[in-house]
This record gives sequence, C-alpha cells and structure tokens, in this order.
Amino acid sequence: MKAGPYAEIPRVDAYEKVRGRAIYGTDNNPAGLAHGAFATATIGKGRITAMDLSEAQAVEGVRLIVTHEETESLQPARFIMQHGFAFQSYSPVLTPHVAYRGQPVALVVADTLQAAIEAASHIRVSYEEEPFTPALDSEGADPVPQAEAATAWPIEDIAVGDAEAAYAAAAVKVDATYTMSTQHQNPMELIGTVAAWEGEHLTVYEGTQNAGACKFGLAEQLGIPAENITVISPYIGGGFGQKNTTQSQLVLAAFAARELGRPVKVVVPRRQIFHDSSFRPATRQRVRLSADSTGRFTAALYEIDAQTSMHDFFQSEHADTAARHYGYGAFRSFARLVPTDTPTPGYMRAPFEHATAFAIESTVDELAYELGMDPVQIRLLNDTKIDIVSGLPHSSRHISTCLRRGAEMFGWDRRTPEPRSMVAENGDLIGMGVAIGLYVGAGGPNRASIRATRNGAIEISLGVHEMGQGIRTAVANVVARHLNVAPESVTAILGDTRGVPQMLTAGSWGSASSIPAAEAACEALREALDALGTNAPEGASPAEILALADRDELSVNAATFAPGQNKEALGEIDTGHVAPTGPVYPDFVTYSYAAHFVEVRVEPTTRRIRVPRVVSMLDCGRVLSPRTARSQAISGVVWGIGGALREAGEVDERYGGILNADIAEYLVPVNADIGSIEVGFIDEPDPLVNRSGVKGLGEVVLVGVAPAITNAVYHATGIRARHLPVRIEDLI
Repeated sequence: MKAGPYAEIPRVDAYEKVRGRAIYGTDNNPAGLAHGAFATATIGKGRITAMDLSEAQAVEGVRLIVTHEETESLQPARFIMQHGFAFQSYSPVLTPHVAYRGQPVALVVADTLQAAIEAASHIRVSYEEEPFTPALDSEGADPVPQAEAATAWPIEDIAVGDAEAAYAAAAVKVDATYTMSTQHQNPMELIGTVAAWEGEHLTVYEGTQNAGACKFGLAEQLGIPAENITVISPYIGGGFGQKNTTQSQLVLAAFAARELGRPVKVVVPRRQIFHDSSFRPATRQRVRLSADSTGRFTAALYEIDAQTSMHDFFQSEHADTAARHYGYGAFRSFARLVPTDTPTPGYMRAPFEHATAFAIESTVDELAYELGMDPVQIRLLNDTKIDIVSGLPHSSRHISTCLRRGAEMFGWDRRTPEPRSMVAENGDLIGMGVAIGLYVGAGGPNRASIRATRNGAIEISLGVHEMGQGIRTAVANVVARHLNVAPESVTAILGDTRGVPQMLTAGSWGSASSIPAAEAACEALREALDALGTNAPEGASPAEILALADRDELSVNAATFAPGQNKEALGEIDTGHVAPTGPVYPDFVTYSYAAHFVEVRVEPTTRRIRVPRVVSMLDCGRVLSPRTARSQAISGVVWGIGGALREAGEVDERYGGILNADIAEYLVPVNADIGSIEVGFIDEPDPLVNRSGVKGLGEVVLVGVAPAITNAVYHATGIRARHLPVRIEDLI
C-alpha cells in the first residue's frame, strides 16, 4: 500500500445523484403499490374511546384502515437503549393509549396517496383526555436522578477529587446556567417505508442508518423469522440520528402490505416527523468553574437536567463529555432526567456534545475575561495528556495544535480583547470568539466480504450505510489504494442485508469500524491471490493475477474488532444490535477534537447577528477522503450556526406538540446566513484506536460552533447569551 496522506478523489456516486439515478428507499414503486397516510392525535395525552371510520371508508380507493383494534397480533417495539431496535418503546396504533399530541392513531391505505390523505382527514376520534407535561419546565415535569433510573446500561455521576472544596477555595470562579430548546433533525429525505411480500418473504426499502435493526426488530414485532426479511438501503438522503433505529411506520407498513397482499408505501410528512421521531432534548446546565490566579482550572462542578419521555429513559451522556474538555483539578457531575409527554428524544447529530460545549465553553470564556486572559491561551494552559476520569492516557489529543493552527489561519492576533472594542466601517459591532469541541472516538466490530473479478471489478460488502457523508467514496479510496486499482472500479454494497450483517452507522464510528474491515479484507484478498502461485510482478492488480491463474473471480471474508473486543461483539451485530465501544479502551482514551474561530457582526440598533467568517481546525485521525471530509466539516459549521441562532422547537403548553412543525417556521440556515467557512485537518493517524488510524469526524465538526458564536457575540456586545438559540431580545 502507498504511504502518506490519501489523495483527493471525486465522490464516486456523484453522477448517479445529480442525474437522479441513485434510488432512495421510497423511490421504489413495485407493481400494485398502495399508499398509506396517518391520522394523528389531537390531544396532549389520553386514551381513544371510539373511532368513527365511516366517512374515511367511503372515500374512493380506500382499501384498508389499520387501528389498534386490528394490530393485536403485533408485538410492541423495544427501545434501543434497552437492548432493542426502536427509537422508543411506545408503539403508536398498537394501543388505544395516546402518549403525545401528533402521534399516529390510524393508518389509511388506498390506491393513491391523495385518497389515503383525504380519508385520514375524515377519521373521527373520541378521546378521554388526561393532564400532560409537554416541556422541560412544565407542571408535572419531575426530575429523576439519572443514577437511579432503571436502564440497561446505568450511567453513574462522575466524581474526581473534592470538587466542592476546591471550588470554594479558588481565587477566581464562575457560576452560570445555560439552557437550550429542543431541536429537530430535518433531513431532505423524509422517513418512509416500502414493504413488499413475496409469499412468506418480506422486502423492505427504507432510508435507514440501521438496516440490521430494521430486519431483526421487524421480525420480532411481526413474529416471523429474521431470515424471511430483506432490508435494502443503498442511499439515505440525510439521517443525523433520526434514522438510527426502527420508526413507527415500519411495522405498520409491513402489516398493511401483508393484510392487503400488495406492496404498501408509507412516507411520513414533514409535520408528522416532528411528532413521531426522535429529537435533541431540551437541557438546563449549571456550570461552576474555578481557577487559580494563573488561569489553571482547579475544579468544575457540572449539573444537567435533560428531557426524556414518560415511557423511556433516554440517558444523558453530557457529563462524560464535560469531564473531558480540560485537565480540571477536580470534577463532579450530577445528571437528572426530566420525563415529558413527548416522543423519546434521541441521537441527533452530536446529541449531547453540542449542548455540553455551549455550557462548558461559554463558562471558560467567561472565566478568561474574569482573569484578563486571552481565551485561546487559557484553553492551551488547561490542555491535558491524561483523561482525568479514567486516569488513562489519550491515544492522541491534538487540540492544542488545532487551537494554534486555527488561530493563525483566522488572524486571532488582530483581535482586541475588550468587549465592544471592534467596530466595522458601517457601525456594526465586530466580535471574535473561540471554542473547542470533542466527540467520543468510538469503534466496533464489522464484517467485510470482497470479490475481485477477471474483468477488473472489485465488489466489497461492509456493515455501514451511505447517508450522504461520503463513506462509499472513502471505501473506494481505501480499497483502490490497497489493491492498486482505480477507485471507479470499486463497487461498495452498503446498507443491504443481502450482504454482510448491517451495523448501525452513527456515533461517528462508521469509518472507524468499517474501514479497518475493508483493509483487512483487502489484505486477505492479497494473500489469497498470492496463494494462487502465479508469480505475478509486484504491484500487479487482482485482475492481472486472476488472468494469469485463469480464474474468473476470487472472494474472501474478513472481520475486525475495536481494541478490547472479541468475537462476542460480532454476535451482537449479526443479530441487529449495537456493539460499539470507546472512548475508554483498556489502555487509553480516544476522542476527536475541533477548534472553531468565529467572527460575528452585530447591528447596533436591531442587534441582528451575522456570521461572515468561520475557521475550523479538526483532529479526526487519518483523513481517508479529503473532499468528503471537507464537506462534512463545512456542513457541521453550517448546522452549528443554525443551532446557535435559528433552531428551536416551539411548544404551546396548552395543547402539546410542536407548533412550528415545518421548515418554514422551524428556522434553519439559508445561503444568506452563511459566509466564509475555512476548514483544516491535522491529519495525524491514531494507530492505537484502529489499524486505519481513523477517528470520527461526522459529529465533532458541529461541537463547539455554537459557543464560538456566542463568545463572539459577547466580545461584540458585552452581553453573555445563556440560551440557545440566541434571540434578538437577548441582546437588547
């Protein structure tokens, strides 16, 4: 294999996508297809007492209406955090109970989508209503200490040293509380399923990050063997954690297709997605941070209230991230979960880290001002080579390099330190802010199968999904480099249960788990080719060797594990479960890192905020595909701008549900909001975490953008923003 950095190649699926030839899940239209639409609950909580279906059944083309009375044979879903497959344990339409406003209460299936939608609007439902708790601060939102919550994988509070005593004795200290609204993924591809039976075999086409969970979870709910189900998801039009698990429509589409004896397509509309999928929970964080007179941190006390649902404990991992930002002298955390009458929150891109960085990095910035220190310098001073929680060394931690290179690229030395000291020619207040971010360096087991043919084609099947992040391009780049072939000759079969078992692609472990398996498969193929005894010249391609051996093709398999794992982990992914490990490994701790530098312009009268310039420097280990890595980084910054200044789910506590359940009123950044974004990579392999030297990138790029923006807003205005998103009224 060639040494040195990976070359930049175009996306291998670019032409397919721009020409419309890439087939996404619900692009499939089998013969005889029927269409489904949901009727949804109009109360905040309660029970269905009666359903009048007569008007709906009278709509021309209606073939089936599925309610809780028809679904008694179906098993409820099992929550992924209880070793199940679903984003929550509650299964709408399988019960007369209404857990939250907007949930499905019936599925109408008709010959056309228009007929299904019309009929769904004519279903009349009577309810027995109950009091409900729709938000973090609503009446009845009673927090539960996370350490006491009944979960499959308990998370204890963290205590390192005597943080209370160190904080009390410190020379300089800050005590601040930060809050954040709920935020909702809005990928371009809606949630949807096409289910088609052929005899006893079910084929599902769905945009999912977890085809394995869809296969085994669906088998469990339908009560059929998993080998009778195929799930196909070669492309996903964005996932961001929303498609991590089985969704409510999956089993209902499969059930309806079996009942009708014809394929059924169910696509969940945008407004309903806000009410029947996971989301980033609302949080309230209190941070107490202290330092000595030189700026070295002596203690951090971190408290978090995180939203969950009434039916599931979605565990908070905010404290695990908070504890790893710096080399605090002492650290203590206390986490509470706050049940609400909502869907269960979930793993929206950087699910805990985005909120945590806002609180920690804002507090660090505030402490720097208290000390009269440069915000970059205080972060450099408190870097660490040892993980304070486990006492283990970091396998690699290049955050100081990120800060230094980022500061140079940004021109940090041109910043004057006093708030309101920089003014543009047009009178706008100029602010410059910095923040760091980190994300777990997770990995896991994976299987690979690779086939080389005499005509030069290479086909590789891996347990990973293409969500638009470019994994198919990274795989092609790696395989091409290992086998001395052109990237365009490599076909990657991803997200397809007809190949190797499909592991969840999330948590920034997609590359870290699949690329080592791809490399191992390439090595196994090379060894098998050498064993043919052709005496081929060094550097010969697989096709040339097969021609010399007069063989049409050759196939091999491989499997890899993360450090500390064994073959038992393969058993987990073979049955649709999740089996990642990290960031704490037997001998070290691994994280990816980011340093973000942001310039803002604040109009002095209206306080309108603009972000004309961002520089981000990233440490994600080896960069496998420079072009797609750069795209990932830019997208993370864009989302960070949205998370800081735009995105919030609005709840009317009288009714429940999300008021702004569309992308007209749930504000996301548009082109006019985005200025210059420059990104750079340290590109230092981490040889301890896996054979490929790769750490995660997809989520760390978002972490720290929001506090870099709010820190810049403070520098511009002298006003500290303590809630996301920042609103104009916060600065008046």
